[in-house]
Amino acid sequence: MATLTLNGNPIHTCGELPLPGHATPPFTLTRTDLSEVSSVDLEGKRVVLSIFPSLDTATCAQSMLTFNALTADLSDTVLLCVSMDLPFAQNLFCGTQGLERAEPASAFRHPEFGQAFGVTLVDGPMRGLFARAVVSLDENGTVLHTELVPELTREPDYELAIHAIRNHHHPCPEDALETTE
Repeated sequence: MATLTLNGNPIHTCGELPLPGHATPPFTLTRTDLSEVSSVDLEGKRVVLSIFPSLDTATCAQSMLTFNALTADLSDTVLLCVSMDLPFAQNLFCGTQGLERAEPASAFRHPEFGQAFGVTLVDGPMRGLFARAVVSLDENGTVLHTELVPELTREPDYELAIHAIRNHHHPCPEDALETTE
C-alpha cells in the first residue's frame, strides 16, 4: 500500500507499482471501439502507461495532451492512457482534442489492472479510481521507469518517463552473439 495525498489529505492505494527491472504484470484493457488490448498485443513495442483517475479533471486532461506531444516522434512507442472512464468518454475527449498518439484504454471491465499495478485508490473521495502514475516499458515488457505522483492534483514528471524510453538500449542481433561467445 502506498500513501499519496489529495489536496494535502492522505489517501492510499491498494499496493505498489511494479519495480523497474521486473516484468510488467499481464493486463487487458478496453479500447474506445470496445475491442480489447492486452500486454501480449504490445509485445515488441515500447509502452508508456499514463494512468490517472479521470479525463474529467483538468490535470488528467493536461497529462494526456502533454504525453501526446512528447511522444510524437516515438514511432516505436505506444502511449496507453489508462483510467476507469468509459471508452465512449475517452473517445469523445481524444476526438475533440485531436490526440493522435494517445491510445485511451479503459479498465471499466478490468478492475484487476488497478490491483496488478497497485494503483486503485482504497480510501478518500476518489476511492475506486486510479492514482496518477506512469509506467514505462521496454519492448520486452520489462519495467524501465515508474512514478506514483505523490499529490493526486499534480502532473507526473513527463521528462523522466520519456527519458527512460528514449535512452533504453535496443539490443541488436550482433550484441546477442557477442554475449554468447
